[in-house]
Amino acid sequence: MTLRFCSLSSGSSGNCYLAGSDRTLVLVDAGISARQITERLKALGLKPEDLSGILITHEHSDHIKGIDTLSKKYHLPLYMNSATEEQLRTLCKYHSEMDIRLFENSGTFRLRDLDVRAFSVSHDAADTVGFALQKDSAKICTATDTGCVTEEIMEELTEADLMILEANHDEEILKMGRYPWFLKQRILSDFGHLSNEAAGLALAEAVAQDPRPRQVLLAHLSKENNFPEMAWQTVVNVLESRRIYLNDDLRIDLLKRDEMSGVYVL
Repeated sequence: MTLRFCSLSSGSSGNCYLAGSDRTLVLVDAGISARQITERLKALGLKPEDLSGILITHEHSDHIKGIDTLSKKYHLPLYMNSATEEQLRTLCKYHSEMDIRLFENSGTFRLRDLDVRAFSVSHDAADTVGFALQKDSAKICTATDTGCVTEEIMEELTEADLMILEANHDEEILKMGRYPWFLKQRILSDFGHLSNEAAGLALAEAVAQDPRPRQVLLAHLSKENNFPEMAWQTVVNVLESRRIYLNDDLRIDLLKRDEMSGVYVL
């Protein structure tokens, strides 16, 4: 086994992913309670003490809810960039006690046997990032909370064997829904969230650039403005319009909002 991944929660109510190798396991974000995280790790035969740290994408509450308790109780190091750390000074009760380790965007740092690369994404927080985790030739890439797909994001997605890609909303449902107009504008902007169609276009481009075997997990689906079946079918329709078809070399699954996923192994 080289790399593995499991979603503990994915959606606007909380995001938390477990990823790593046999030797090194990390959380990407901790946007649900420490109690929930502990329970879901237990279901995998793990405990918080087994973690080597938490990678933080940005400071929005659905990504940091559990870090206060986890960092204080289990002394877990928190990896983030300086802009996010500055925001957490006022958001986290135990900020002064946290073991914060800063990284530079677009650089790679070593976390035991993992190479971790943080890359910029386009979202309305201080300095949101996605993460690429690599060991040997296997690579996992998380790209959520971005309103558009930049060249840097596309480069990371194209090289990924396991891609966690946002498919947040259906544009028509969002436009016709009950959200206030300012919130609709935020979500639809280049600093908001990817639509189902945008996710499909990004995936199609990645496959066109590099047709390697890959597993795709559609993530961060909106409860109000999406349906799992719609997200999956929209992405498939976009692919098929470009003569790209699902097979053993291209598989797409959905990450549920309030349930753990299975464990994906590279």
